[in-house]
Amino acid sequence: MDKTTQRNPDFVWCFLEIFSREGGIQSYVKDIFAAYNHLESDDRPRTSDVLLLRDGGDSENPFESESLNFHYFRSPSPAIGRVRLAATLLRLLIAKRPARVFCGHINLAHLTQTLCQPLGIPYTVLTYGKEVWYPLAPKYQKALQQADEIWTISRYSRDRACSSNDLDPDRFRMLPCMVDGDRFTPGPKPQHLVDRYDLSDSKVLMTVARLWSGDIYKGVDVTIRALPGIAQIIPNVKYLVIGRGDDQPRLARLAEDLGVSDRVIFAGFVPTEDLPDHYRVADAYIMPSLEGFGIVYLEAMACGIPVLSGDDDGSADPVQDGRLGWQVPYRDPEAVARAGIEILKGEDQRCQGDWLREQSLAIFGKAAFQQRVRDFLDRSVVS
Repeated sequence: MDKTTQRNPDFVWCFLEIFSREGGIQSYVKDIFAAYNHLESDDRPRTSDVLLLRDGGDSENPFESESLNFHYFRSPSPAIGRVRLAATLLRLLIAKRPARVFCGHINLAHLTQTLCQPLGIPYTVLTYGKEVWYPLAPKYQKALQQADEIWTISRYSRDRACSSNDLDPDRFRMLPCMVDGDRFTPGPKPQHLVDRYDLSDSKVLMTVARLWSGDIYKGVDVTIRALPGIAQIIPNVKYLVIGRGDDQPRLARLAEDLGVSDRVIFAGFVPTEDLPDHYRVADAYIMPSLEGFGIVYLEAMACGIPVLSGDDDGSADPVQDGRLGWQVPYRDPEAVARAGIEILKGEDQRCQGDWLREQSLAIFGKAAFQQRVRDFLDRSVVS
């Protein structure tokens, strides 16, 4: 293989969907392709074919380019869509002999392995979080075990995947989530939000979370239980909860039972474009959770807002093992109260907004993410 071919190979990427659904995985993949398109033409793969099982091509796609070709397989029959994707993948493998296939979800890993291995084409599996934290069916375990490499977002997700599915940690590559420092910026508390939520002269704790009864790991109830203790020291504290779901009535009853219902504001759904202003209204971002990573911590820190996370999950990466934020035992209201009081007093370096933003963006900002993607793609070329 000559130098030109080594430097400009063909790649194939396979995903469930990118555009037809909003979520953490989808945002992460979009960041990868934005970084891909930022590469200089000499550093970019010659062509990348992107196969999307559940997208139909009717959504706006800002990533389409001469070297990034998208193929859509949405079908009224999921089985037919899967057959069409498999046929296209096989055709590309035979015709182009790509340097590597990137499998974007564990549900496509067995198919990727089945088609790539007989042709001697290496494949990478991208993992995000909970989808690989538990023992998988044998065919998916085998697909992960025989992958040339596995990308994931945090040490915690790597370790959970390894222990549950007998994986070699040396096969993992860390590509953590990215925060857009141009969008999430510090600023004064927006007066219209202060007025909307009746936060004048208040010290504001905030959480952005789904409020689902089957998914309480975000720790909103833990923070509500911590409020009475915090209020003893910080009497003007209030708690702004952003998100919606069927668990809100239970949380509201809990606040009432604890005598803090006047301190808890349920903001409901907030559009993505309005989130930066909501971070700016906060004095602390509090989420004693169980995360695969926790992009919300980065968003808060980029806005100069100090953060509190759990101490045994993927948030250890964005808070840098406590260097950038507070870590407390998961589901411990007393620990949340102690740390919350310390944060609201504002005496720790981790409360200095300019320093917090500088440190977090140096590690997780757009430039750092783009460099990681460049390095990963360079290492993905196999001679």
